[in-house]
Amino acid sequence: MLTGKQKRYLRSQAHHVTPTFQIGKSGLNDNMIEQLNEILENRELIKIHILQNNMDDKKELAEAVSDKTDSELVQIIGSMIVLYKESNENKQIELP
Repeated sequence: MLTGKQKRYLRSQAHHVTPTFQIGKSGLNDNMIEQLNEILENRELIKIHILQNNMDDKKELAEAVSDKTDSELVQIIGSMIVLYKESNENKQIELP
């Protein structure tokens, strides 16, 4: 579980990250979760863009993605989800 200070730090880091993934009207599937896990292992901090044609509740969708990838939900801002997961092999981010 992240502290408030850690979340603030990650939000500031995420500001410069371009969205690496999009969730459209088909929603989540197993293939997508596998890809997200790989990206999280490589980058630790990612942004996911929720497309306008997705009718799911953004908060529920963000929590589902976070649960299925065992990552921390850092922020939901507009149609963006910011996720963090500590990498096992590519540790890049030092949390305060």
